[in-house]
Amino acid sequence: MRVVIVGCGRVGSALAAQLARESHDVRVIDREQVARRRLPPRFSGRFQVGNGFSRSVLEQAGIARSDAVVAVTSGDNSNLVIARTAKEVFRVPTVLARVHDPRRADLYQGLGIPTVADVTWSVNRIHQMLLHRHLLPDVTFGNGETLLVRSPVPAYLAGRKLSEFEVDGEIRVVEVTRGGRSLVPRQTTTASPGDVVTFAVAAHCLHRLRAFLGKELGT
Repeated sequence: MRVVIVGCGRVGSALAAQLARESHDVRVIDREQVARRRLPPRFSGRFQVGNGFSRSVLEQAGIARSDAVVAVTSGDNSNLVIARTAKEVFRVPTVLARVHDPRRADLYQGLGIPTVADVTWSVNRIHQMLLHRHLLPDVTFGNGETLLVRSPVPAYLAGRKLSEFEVDGEIRVVEVTRGGRSLVPRQTTTASPGDVVTFAVAAHCLHRLRAFLGKELGT
């Protein structure tokens, strides 16, 4: 992929370094030359000094031929303008933006721009680590509102239908690993001793899953 990252702070530089290690074509834009120091010494991408608002700067970074643009500057307004320019002017297929104020996330979403909200994600993650540390998610979606959680099935639940573990709008069974093999369960599939089940669960319902699995977590 060719990815243009606007903003070379802690998030932008870390993302750029990771993508470059994976052999993607990475172009980084920042207003300050000193921001270049946050990138690895042997960074294989390109660093460009300039204002991400500027179409000419974006064009010099190759936005017209890019597969994705990520706006991660320190300002929400800046990120919104950059994201809209990438999406509406240059028709970039994938556009992502960082949001510092989660109350603004709806504005971005209304424009079809996926966001990452620092505060919302951090609060959800800390909450999970404090209260459900033995049910930490393998994957999170959005800003952490929906999770994929894997857990062994307690012996006392063996023989029950996996569909009985579900709660409409809160918990879904999406996969079970049995004897080292993965399968998508049918409505009639029953739990067997040793099963490891993957649940899709709403973050605010982790307590319900925890109670259902009958674990005294943290003890």
